[in-house]
Amino acid sequence: MKRMPVVFVGHGSPMNAVEENTFTRCWKDIADSIPRPKAILMVSAHWVTNGLKINGDAQPKMLYDMYGFPDPLYEVVYNAPGAPELAQRVIQLLNCEVAVDKSRGFDHGNWSVLSKMYPDHDIPLTQLSVDLSRSPEEIYQIGHELQALRDEGVLIIGSGNVVHNLRWVDWDATEGYAWADSFDKMVRDHILKKQHLSLINYAEKGEIARLSVPTVEHYLPLLYILGATTMEDEVRVYNDARTMGSLSMTSYVWG
Repeated sequence: MKRMPVVFVGHGSPMNAVEENTFTRCWKDIADSIPRPKAILMVSAHWVTNGLKINGDAQPKMLYDMYGFPDPLYEVVYNAPGAPELAQRVIQLLNCEVAVDKSRGFDHGNWSVLSKMYPDHDIPLTQLSVDLSRSPEEIYQIGHELQALRDEGVLIIGSGNVVHNLRWVDWDATEGYAWADSFDKMVRDHILKKQHLSLINYAEKGEIARLSVPTVEHYLPLLYILGATTMEDEVRVYNDARTMGSLSMTSYVWG
């Protein structure tokens, strides 16, 4: 079996789930450009825990974990089957404790992206949490330990945003602030040069890092995914753009 790629998607606004735009068309292009997975392991910025957890339900529910948006967004249903066997395989691969959570549903960081990438919602899917009790180095190591899944037909996707600062969002802006552009470009350059240590130590970039990553949950999915890559992986960049001033939509495929 050909090794599966790994993907990081800048998911942006939940409204992308019900809109057709350049970003969502690009997500579909990503899915069309890679082999069809046997199962998907998703790491979404919107499942944050203290201690690592994985969804073990055979039919996870929908979570509408956003507020104040138009009604059509709350009518989206992404009823992909769960993947409890994949969840057990993840537990087997990781050298740390992982709790199985059968009550957690699919959050919008998950279904807003996958409803565009795989609209038939027929691929088994499970979700791994963003564990805030771990350092960036430990998160990267978890990704590395999951690398074997790529040879088993599993697509590993991280859903977050390299730049994510809601305090500075301008809903009418179609581009990014200068600091957002600078940080996103710095991350892109390090990814293309495969300088992962610099991305693990992103906070050393000073003010642009502090503004771009005021909280870590949208950045850490990138580190899970980077850990699952190899130095031989070709890197492709999609949606290289900032929007609303302080959100990066930049997405990547490795392999």
